[in-house]
Amino acid sequence: MIIQYLILIGTALAATLVATPIVRGLSVRAELVDRPGGRKVHTKAVPRLGGIAIFVGCAIALAVEVGGELAGTWPAALTQADPPLLGALGGLVVVFAVGLVDDLRGLTPGVKLAGQLLAAAVPIAAGLRVEFVGNPFGGGLFQLGLLSYPVTALWIVGFANVFNLIDGLDGLAAGVAGIAAASFLMLAIDMNMAVAAVMAAALIGACGGFLRYNFNPASIIMGDSGALLIGFALACMSLLGVMKSAAAITLVVPLLVIGVPVFDTGSAIIRRWRSGRPIHEADNGHIHHRLLHRGFSQRQTVLTIYAWSAALALGGYSMRLVPMIARVVVFVILAVLSGLMASWLGLFEQARMHGDAEE
Repeated sequence: MIIQYLILIGTALAATLVATPIVRGLSVRAELVDRPGGRKVHTKAVPRLGGIAIFVGCAIALAVEVGGELAGTWPAALTQADPPLLGALGGLVVVFAVGLVDDLRGLTPGVKLAGQLLAAAVPIAAGLRVEFVGNPFGGGLFQLGLLSYPVTALWIVGFANVFNLIDGLDGLAAGVAGIAAASFLMLAIDMNMAVAAVMAAALIGACGGFLRYNFNPASIIMGDSGALLIGFALACMSLLGVMKSAAAITLVVPLLVIGVPVFDTGSAIIRRWRSGRPIHEADNGHIHHRLLHRGFSQRQTVLTIYAWSAALALGGYSMRLVPMIARVVVFVILAVLSGLMASWLGLFEQARMHGDAEE
């Protein structure tokens, strides 16, 4: 029922539009703001609790979905009380709480990672796991067995962190997450995976509503609570949707859907390793930094990354629908274009470290 998902998108959009200025006002009064300096591109202090508004928007949309199911307006999905679904929702609450505490008081990297692993353990314990991996270019499945536990933890925590790392410009993380969620929504509808589709619709609306205030010049940013939430949500969508079907399961499809954040994180790890610096040490070498250094404005940079993300998401979506030879062609084209982009930007070259210079 397409109308169902449109209603959920609209609900999350409206709820986030209302919630964001309220959260912004509370954040300013409590002086919970992100101040300019270092790698930050803001020229003035910006409230940083936008993740609360995104959480509220998603929660209200999911509540509307439950109400519609109980009223018999549309088929049951969330009211099935499926353990993996309950685990995913529980994990989302935990990771949001971890991010919120970090936004409010600050957490060390180790404590924050421990909190993310705890959040990931909730859906894993409930049975939401990567249990087998398929060959994207042919048939056959590889059963992971006990490896499913660490692989799933890495998958969920990885998704959360790549969005946390890419959240460096106004509107960047929210827009890329919205594009990814739209791709997951189409995949979930095609595969009749209602739970994943409902979650995707809620996130699309919440990201859209938040962008009203977060696009450059932003009057509020999402903070860790928002970035971790959207990454974690997308990870759970992939596990409840495309990766739940043996006919379509593959790591490549969801990784292409969030290809730009993954590519950015991967290049940062390689770049820091080659420079002999700690992998967790921040630098000014991310994709958005490189584009800014080449003279792009903030808006131009964000729109360029949107276009790149949309191309990869479309490629990920199409790989499920086309024959094997076409999958290879699509993958090679996207890989070559991304490689050329990385070379042009110098993503693997040494970058200035955090604090070396201001943007």
